[in-house]
Amino acid sequence: MKNKIDNLPKNLMENVLVKSLEGKKNIDDEPHHMNVLQLSETTNQQSPCQKKHCGAGRVCKLTENGEAECVCISDCPVETDDRRKVCSNYNQTWGSDCEIHRMRCNCEENSEKCSNPEYSHLHVEYYGACKKLTECSDSEMADFPRRMREWLYHIMQDLADREELSPHFKNKMNGAETNMTKLWSNAAVWKWCDLDGYPHDRAVSRHELFPIRAPLMYLEHCIAPFLNKCDANSDHMVTLEEWGNCLEIPKDTLEDECDDLRQELN
Repeated sequence: MKNKIDNLPKNLMENVLVKSLEGKKNIDDEPHHMNVLQLSETTNQQSPCQKKHCGAGRVCKLTENGEAECVCISDCPVETDDRRKVCSNYNQTWGSDCEIHRMRCNCEENSEKCSNPEYSHLHVEYYGACKKLTECSDSEMADFPRRMREWLYHIMQDLADREELSPHFKNKMNGAETNMTKLWSNAAVWKWCDLDGYPHDRAVSRHELFPIRAPLMYLEHCIAPFLNKCDANSDHMVTLEEWGNCLEIPKDTLEDECDDLRQELN
């Protein structure tokens, strides 16, 4: 079978994996995730909501005491465009990502609006209505870690060439020279750190894997089972160790890179 990832156009690969680094909107920042109250609050420099971060499906609201708190969004825009539809991890088609985020929030809060307690782990699996995807063969899955390692490395190299890579990782790449094990380890840590969004809790949630899962589902049918496999203990979080195991990177090498990064960030 044709190696889809290896043959993706360079600009598409960059758009998928370095979207957040280029300052483009994150899905959590879509306009329909904010209500009028939150928009008005952000215009007031003294507002408690100014410094309050609310994840997808939540908006900032002031309590009676004037304190900022994140609450589930009450309504999502009515979507008529089929292109707004998304497929969830429960293989159900939803009208928009907003609807999924709102439902997950309600279930996390044990709200009466939650239609299924299991939806506390609800997330967007890929863009578009649900369809039957081609099954990833054993041979394709066995070769996928190598392809993923090389892909991440090439994206990281492209960023370095464009002077868009952080000084820390650029120095790590230069120091590794032609040691591919080191270079792969650098790329793995770089991407894992990039995915570990707010809060930076040293673990990547299933939701945080969205930027490399959802956009590729139609192009690469092995990406979903591969990422599912990374969550070895099925706790809906991927640690750096699990990420390294998935990419078949020596544990000691991965730990060295992580220790170096922590020292620089502290």
